[in-house]
Amino acid sequence: MSVSQQQPPHQKPPHQRTLGIIGGMSWESTQSYYRLINQGIKENLGGLHSADLLIHSVDFARVSELQAQGAWDEMGMMMADSGTRLQAAGSQGLLIATNTMHKVVDKVQAATGLPIIHIADVTAQAINKQGLKTVALLGTQFTMTEDFYKQRLINAGLQVLVPDTSAQQEIHRIINEELCLGQFQDSSRQYYVEVIKQLAEQGAEGVILGCTEIGLLISQDDSPIPVFDTTAIHAAAAVEFLVGES
Repeated sequence: MSVSQQQPPHQKPPHQRTLGIIGGMSWESTQSYYRLINQGIKENLGGLHSADLLIHSVDFARVSELQAQGAWDEMGMMMADSGTRLQAAGSQGLLIATNTMHKVVDKVQAATGLPIIHIADVTAQAINKQGLKTVALLGTQFTMTEDFYKQRLINAGLQVLVPDTSAQQEIHRIINEELCLGQFQDSSRQYYVEVIKQLAEQGAEGVILGCTEIGLLISQDDSPIPVFDTTAIHAAAAVEFLVGES
């Protein structure tokens, strides 16, 4: 390509909006978002195109402390502050790169007024496209037990199965003490697989990896039923937003 044919560096690539990402929860999965979204943009626009993103990565240690304390109002203010900072920087829409923190999505919406790509909604859409009706849900205990997430799936026409309390606690522990620290143990993978098998025996036709770190441990090859990786689904929806398809 000659110099005269090159796109001026100050110009934004064609056919993209600017998307703000509230990340760092954990950064282990936020880097997956960055990779997947950029791969999607390359597939859509070709050549040297990459995603028009703004990322604010929060300190997950503080978020984890507040979760343990049940201080959701404070976390809501933290996420809203992150959203307004991204808005001020030029974001035209937002993505919260975590399942659990969608518990405070309404506070971010109220603070910014920007469209937010809701991870549960786009996951439900992906499941409905495959015609499944009953799905298992794995994630943090907040995600598996509270209505902020499950109810959106139910509202989309899905029946949701979750593990028993003991399994919920171990799944939650593995997320916080291993996956968020970049530790991926075969024993933990096998534990998740056994839980998935049990839920499949109870009628689950597919399983939602409802924590953005679980997809770093479990793949479709590990599961006897279809896997819905929320990180990958969320990232694909981000690409659609960026190129103006939704």
